[in-house]
Amino acid sequence: MKNAKLQHVDMTASRTELHELLSLTGTEVSINNLPAGVSIPFVHAHTNNEELYIVLSGKGSFFVDGEEFLISEGDCLRVDPKGERCLKAADDSALRYLCIQSRAGSLQGYTMSDGIISEEFKKPSWLK
Repeated sequence: MKNAKLQHVDMTASRTELHELLSLTGTEVSINNLPAGVSIPFVHAHTNNEELYIVLSGKGSFFVDGEEFLISEGDCLRVDPKGERCLKAADDSALRYLCIQSRAGSLQGYTMSDGIISEEFKKPSWLK
């Protein structure tokens, strides 16, 4: 595949960072699993990157700028670069989430404004 890279990962690993595995150049993506009762051991912020947290399963608590609130499966949370953040799995539940980092303000197009649909592209078998 000239313009794509496929990598199978262990979705149960404590943390898998995809930027190196997939040669990502515009985002940093990690798949994270916190066992029940476990917290990220530090509060952090960023200089340039906003973060998007997507809770895939479980529940826990999120801390941003001195405020704590509950999170659970299906929750999506964007944090500004300067947001001071930390998270913890609930005492009775593991927490699986994606963390996607990208430079704040760098998005120059959305699916419909950046996408190109062409009848000249080769098509997969299911579109013939």
